[in-house]
Order: sequence, then structure tokens, then C-alpha cells
Amino acid sequence: MFIHNLDPVIFDFGFFAVRWYSLAYILGILIGWWYGKKIISNIPEKSKGSLVANDFDDLISYLIISMIIGGRVGYVIFYNPIYYFNNPSEILKIWLGGMSFHGALLGIILGTYYFAIKKNIKTFFLLDIIACVSPIGIFFGRIANFINGELVGKVSNISWSVIFPSIDMMPRHPSQLYEAFFEGMVLFLIMKNTIFKQSYKVGTCSYLFLIYYGIFRVFSEFFREPDEQLGYFFEYLSMGTILSIIMILAGLIILNFLKKNEKS
Repeated sequence: MFIHNLDPVIFDFGFFAVRWYSLAYILGILIGWWYGKKIISNIPEKSKGSLVANDFDDLISYLIISMIIGGRVGYVIFYNPIYYFNNPSEILKIWLGGMSFHGALLGIILGTYYFAIKKNIKTFFLLDIIACVSPIGIFFGRIANFINGELVGKVSNISWSVIFPSIDMMPRHPSQLYEAFFEGMVLFLIMKNTIFKQSYKVGTCSYLFLIYYGIFRVFSEFFREPDEQLGYFFEYLSMGTILSIIMILAGLIILNFLKKNEKS
């Protein structure tokens, strides 16, 4: 059993503080940027079409803006609509916390689609690259969640349980670390093995990401406390579970769409 005593602040200069969560975002973006360009340089021309590494550089700014806007709007709509409806001025206070992965995902998809149309690049290939680099950011993000002592797991007496004193003194599942492992490390390996296969087809990583992330997130939600303001729907389903099931269905729809196009 581990008693959580990790400080979410790395350095505090009084007027400015460096937090692990901020560092997680920065590392996720920088390493993902580098890895995305590596993918582009190692993929056959027939798959990437007219895309070049410099295009991916330009895409990064679109992704950052789309991720922040989508993540915030998603949190407002999916997780706390009543509060923000009554306090609209709070929506812009992102520094106080409140981001949704599923909202960020939607924002990134829309931002990528717009960029692809503007640059005349294959949308699904861009989304495939993003699917491959996203687990890096997810991994660092979940580690930061653990350090912050947020998104805690359910009460448990397992030997590796963690006590989060900022929540209570009950031992809990370190669900953030489960997510870091499955949604970060395992998903990264699945995506890596898929995109570098000789039989790789454009769009494959996109639907596999939706399906596998959805499965891993549904699994992790069994060990994670639901959001306090929402609780469970139908006594068993958290909002994260519902949105992840929708992800799985979307992945299956894309798979079916690509197979039909392949035959026609």
C-alpha cells in the first residue's frame, strides 16, 4: 500500500509555478511531434500522397488549438453542463481544470479534417499519424493525473492500492496508472505495429485507435470513481464508459466504410 504524497508542483517561483500536468502536455506534444515526422519519413509514398514533414509541422498548431477548445467544450457539455450554464464566465477559466479526452478527440478530428481539406491531403492518413502519436500524450497525461491525485480509483484492499489523503484515507485502485499502461503503452505498441506493417492501409490506425482506446477505457472505468456531479447512468455506466462505447461503435463504422470503399 502506498500513501500518496506527491506534489503536483515541480518548481514554485512564487509568481510562477511549473506543474507536472503542464510538463505532461509539453512532453506529449514535443515527443509526438518528433514521432509523427518519423512515421511520415518511413511510410511509402503511395500511402501518404502529397504529405511532407513540413505539413505536419503546420498541423501541430491546429491540433493544439483544437485539443484545448474541444477538451474544454467537451467537459462543459458532457460532464458539467448545468454548472456552466449557470456560470458561463467560468468556461474560459481552463487553468482551474476541467478537460474531456473525448471532447479533445472530437476537436482534433474536426481540426484535422479542416487542415486536410485546406492542404489537399488525405484526412485518414493524418488521423492515422495522430492515432499513433496520441498514446504518448495519453501516457504522460495519466501519470500527471496520478501525481495530482485526481481521477482516483474505487476503494480496494489490493496490495498495490494507494491512499490519496487529499480525497480520504481509504485505499484505492491506482486507476490512473492502469490507464497509463493500457491507453498509453499498450495502445502505442498496437499503433506502432500497425502503421509500420507492409500491409498497412490508410485509415487502419484511425479505426483501431477508436476501438482499442474505447475497450481499454471501458475496462479502466470499472476501477475508477465516477464523476461526483454525475455518478452512474442506469446504475452501472459512467459518462466515460458511455462515450467510450460510442468510440468503439464509431471505429466499427469506419472499418465497415473503408471495407466497402475497398471493394467498390
